[in-house]
Amino acid sequence: MPATTPPASVPPNPFDAGSGLQAVLWDMDGTIVDTEPYWIAAETKLVHAHGGTWTEEDALRLVGQALPNSARMLQEAGVDLPIRDIIDTLTGSVVDEVTKNVPWRPGARELLEDLARHGVPCALVTMSEGPLAGLVADALPEGTFRFLVTGDMVSKGKPDPEPYLHALRTMAGIVPGLDTLRTVALEDSVPGVASAAASGARTIAVPHITALPDSGDWTVFPSLAGVSARELDDFVRAPRDVPAGQGAGGAP
Repeated sequence: MPATTPPASVPPNPFDAGSGLQAVLWDMDGTIVDTEPYWIAAETKLVHAHGGTWTEEDALRLVGQALPNSARMLQEAGVDLPIRDIIDTLTGSVVDEVTKNVPWRPGARELLEDLARHGVPCALVTMSEGPLAGLVADALPEGTFRFLVTGDMVSKGKPDPEPYLHALRTMAGIVPGLDTLRTVALEDSVPGVASAAASGARTIAVPHITALPDSGDWTVFPSLAGVSARELDDFVRAPRDVPAGQGAGGAP
C-alpha cells in the first residue's frame, strides 16, 4: 500500500477521549488540490484528438468518478483506446501540470497542518492513481498522511464505499478502538460523498466545481478556509441520527 512515513514524534490526539475526533480521511482532487481543470483539459484534448466532442456538461459528469468509469464515458464520446491507455494518458497529463504547479484548495493545507499539530491521523482516499497521489502527498510535510488509498488499489471506486471501507480498516490498525462515527471524511463531489457516507464515516461535503444536493447523510461546509481541528472535533461530538442499518461501533 502506498504510504508516507509518520513524523518521528507524533503528539497524542487530545480529542481521542470520550467521543471526540479520531481520524480524518481526505479526498484529493477538488478537496485538497484544484486539479479538476487539469482533468477536464486532458479529457477535452483526448476526445478532440479522436474526432469527438466534449462539453462542460460531459466533463462535470466525470468529477469524482472512478477512473475506469470515466474512461468508459470517454470511449462513448469517441476515444478509440483501451481503458488502461485512457487512464494512463489522462493521469500523465495531470501529473505534468501538477509538477509545474500544485493548485491548493483554500484552507486544505492549513487544516492538515492543524490536524498534525493535534496528533489526529489523516489518510488520503482518492480515485487518482499512485503517481499523482504520491506527487501531491510529497508536496506536503512528511507524515501528513499515514497512508494512501488510491484508485488502483480498489476493485470498485467511488461512488462505491470500497475505498473508504479500505481506509477505515487500515486506520483501525493505527487507532485503537477506531469508530467510524468518530472519523471524518472530506469530499467535494457527488460520487465522493456517496462513497464516504456509505462507509459510515461522518461526511463533510465541500462543494467546488459541482453542486452537492442536500442530504441527511452528509453536512455541507462552504469551504475549508478557517476550519480547524477543533471544529471537526465539535462536528463529531454533535448529536447525529444514524441511518437504519448503520450502527455505531468499530471500523468495518
